[in-house]
Amino acid sequence: MAALRIALVAGEASGDILGSGLMRAIKARHPDAQFIGIGGPLMEAEGMQSYFPMERLSVMGLVEVLGRLKELLARRKWLIQTLIGEKPDVFIGIDAPDFTLTIELKLRQAGIKTVHYVSPSVWAWRQKRVLKIREGCDLMLTLLPFEARFYEEKGVPVRFVGHPLADTIPLDADRQAARAELGLSDGPVVALMPGSRGGEVGRLGALFFDAAQRLLAERPNLRFVLPCASPQRRAQIEQLLVGRDLPLTLLDGRSHLALAACDAVLIASGTATLEALLYKRPMVVAYRLAPLTYWILKRMVKSPYVSLPNLLAQRLLVPELLQDAATPDALAQTLLPLLDNGAAQTAGFDAIHRTLRRDASNQAAEAVLSLIGAGPSR
Repeated sequence: MAALRIALVAGEASGDILGSGLMRAIKARHPDAQFIGIGGPLMEAEGMQSYFPMERLSVMGLVEVLGRLKELLARRKWLIQTLIGEKPDVFIGIDAPDFTLTIELKLRQAGIKTVHYVSPSVWAWRQKRVLKIREGCDLMLTLLPFEARFYEEKGVPVRFVGHPLADTIPLDADRQAARAELGLSDGPVVALMPGSRGGEVGRLGALFFDAAQRLLAERPNLRFVLPCASPQRRAQIEQLLVGRDLPLTLLDGRSHLALAACDAVLIASGTATLEALLYKRPMVVAYRLAPLTYWILKRMVKSPYVSLPNLLAQRLLVPELLQDAATPDALAQTLLPLLDNGAAQTAGFDAIHRTLRRDASNQAAEAVLSLIGAGPSR
């Protein structure tokens, strides 16, 4: 039997992590499998020959996308033509839906099997995209169980594979070891996580620091830790701290260490809330958007919750303070009781962690291989 040829396209670092895990799991079953497409350093280390650097696809934000749109469209057109010529056994688009869903549609029309790994947030908004997914995708692999239920209802072949973070983060993280590594004393520690993007930090940074000062007035022995997502965010945060006197440790990255070390988290809605859940740290979720953006999204979003912990629990497991409700007083008063007793939250987190811990890379590899009828290699 000829060696399997598998095409993958990842557009950012999180996709590179997923793609490399999937490639490793496929190679364990088919050691001679060949991989083509676009990937980052981790996928290249697993044997991917990337047609061009993944960074050319990594664009955040609408304005940046507009500036690069011509290049992105040209690269996508070239990729479609190249892959139709290469005729791989299967194409796997990893996340980056605005880029990969069109590739999947064109390749499927050309008779190539297609998989999409990581569902876009179609269950929350822009639900019409599910029609394009149904037309372009032989199989959707979801990281979260409620996503799989949504696709089943819409008639899209789907498999819930679990979340790789749930596989890598231990069920019971060692708080004392993390504190020792960060040089933190034994008193209570609150992690402040105002987001990884400039706009988020601009809207939430000062608000979180005001809330921290109110917490400190109630608990003078509190310490704070804040992992900065990048040097730019660190500079922005240091600027916001001018004139404030907070017992705060700034970290460069190392968000997992901050979560392992803390007792509770004040956190921006986003992927980091899933990490806080997996570390079983009680949290209060806050978010503020530009008023017009919020007004538009409020009308478009179909979901009753914004944070992943509540979407996963399908109930209000963690407090969500949004827009005008996110005041320093409200944040501090909502977080205080969690420092003494967050057991109701953490029991829910533990149950969710066990649901998501499914050995995602192996589940995904089995689903892809069974789609193309390639069982374990000899």
